[in-house]
Amino acid sequence: MDNQSSLSEFHWIMNMVQTIDAGLVVLDKDLKVQLWNDFMSNHSGVSAKDMQDTPLFSHFPELPEAWLRSKIDSVFLLKNNAFTSWEQRPYIFRFNNYRPVTGISEFMFQNMTIIPLASLTGEVTHVSLIIYDVTDIAINRLQLDKANEKLAHLSQTDALTQLANRHHWNTLIDSEFKRVKRYEQISTLMMLDIDHFKKVNDTYGHVAGDKVISEVSRVIRESVRETDFSARYGGEEFAICLTNTTASCAVILAERLRKAIESTLVLDDGNVIQVTISIGIAEFKADVESVDHWTKNADSALYKSKESGRNQYSIL
Repeated sequence: MDNQSSLSEFHWIMNMVQTIDAGLVVLDKDLKVQLWNDFMSNHSGVSAKDMQDTPLFSHFPELPEAWLRSKIDSVFLLKNNAFTSWEQRPYIFRFNNYRPVTGISEFMFQNMTIIPLASLTGEVTHVSLIIYDVTDIAINRLQLDKANEKLAHLSQTDALTQLANRHHWNTLIDSEFKRVKRYEQISTLMMLDIDHFKKVNDTYGHVAGDKVISEVSRVIRESVRETDFSARYGGEEFAICLTNTTASCAVILAERLRKAIESTLVLDDGNVIQVTISIGIAEFKADVESVDHWTKNADSALYKSKESGRNQYSIL
C-alpha cells in the first residue's frame, strides 16, 4: 500500500513537472541534463530523451556559457538561489515567441531562477533551472517606456522646427550656466533672428513664414555638433549654446550658418523666398551673474548686427 501511494505521489509530481507552464531543467555537477520537461521540449524542439545525461552546452552552443556556468557554480558553492531577469539579459534560451498578443517580439523574454537541490546528507548534488516566459510583461514594459520617451520628447520639442522648445531650452541653458560657473569652463551663447521676417508673413502669408522657419531650423540642426544644443527661442528667433567653445571659435559656425541660410531657397505656391539672419554671440565670462545676464549680452550683440545692416554676426 505504501509503495502504491509512493508511486501515485511520484506520478502526479512528474505530471505537474511536465505540464507546468515554465521550463524546468535539472543538472548534475557535470552540467548534464537529468530532467527536461515538456515546456523545454516544446520550445526547443529537443526531446527529453535526447537531452537525458548529455551536457547542456553540447545541445545549445549559443548559450552564454561562461556567464551561466558562473551562476550555476555559485549556487552549488553557496547553496543559495540565484536569479536573473529579462532586464539584465532578455533570454537564456533563445526560444521563438508564438504569443499572438506580443507577436512583435521574435523571441521569448525570460526570467530564470536557479535552485540548489540537496541530497539527504545536505550536499548540493544538482541544480534546477526554472525558466519563466515573461514576454507579455516585458513587451508591455518596453512599449510603456517607448511611449513615455516619445511623450518626453514631444514635451521638450518645438513641433514646427524639431528643435528644443523654450521651456526645455531654459532647463538646458540653466544647467550649462551652472556648469561653466562652477568649473570655470568656456561656453558661448548665440542668438539668431530671421531678418525682416514680418515682411515674409505680410507678403507671402503665415504658411510660407512657417516654411521659412522650418528651413532655417533644418540648417541649424544640420550644422550644430552633438555636444551643442539649440532651440526655437520664440517666433523667428533661435538660440544655440556652443559648449566648450570660445566666441572666436563660434564665429566659424556663425559664418557657416549665415552663408547656408542666405543661399537657401524656400518654395511656396510658386514663390521663391530667400532670407538672411542676424546673429549675436556672447561668450560666458566670470562677471556674468545669471542666465538672463548672459542672454542679454547675446541679445545686445544681435541688436548690434541688426543696426549694422543685418545678415552678419556681432560679438559682445
